[in-house]
Amino acid sequence: MYAVIKTGGKQYRVEVGNKLKIEQIVAEAGSDLVIDRVLMVSEGENVSIGKPFLDSAKVSATVVGHGRHDKIRIFKMRRRKHYQKHQGHRQNYTEIQITGISA
Repeated sequence: MYAVIKTGGKQYRVEVGNKLKIEQIVAEAGSDLVIDRVLMVSEGENVSIGKPFLDSAKVSATVVGHGRHDKIRIFKMRRRKHYQKHQGHRQNYTEIQITGISA
């Protein structure tokens, strides 16, 4: 059984027991979380697709922790103009573990 959820502007295919890093949300480590923006649920041959979301489907998860991704380096340069710009960015994330899918 798996589901496709939407959180933080991205879509994720999740199964029970999966750990994934999503965009940062306000929740403490160890707290439970219910995601109700479920796009699709599949139970073997039975597939339910929402328009755009399924009303009765919910995915429950536990917050494992928070962190920051690796640094992305941004370098801009104009040739022969003596222009160089260096930048860096680290995106925050929340790591969750999927504990249940209810259709």
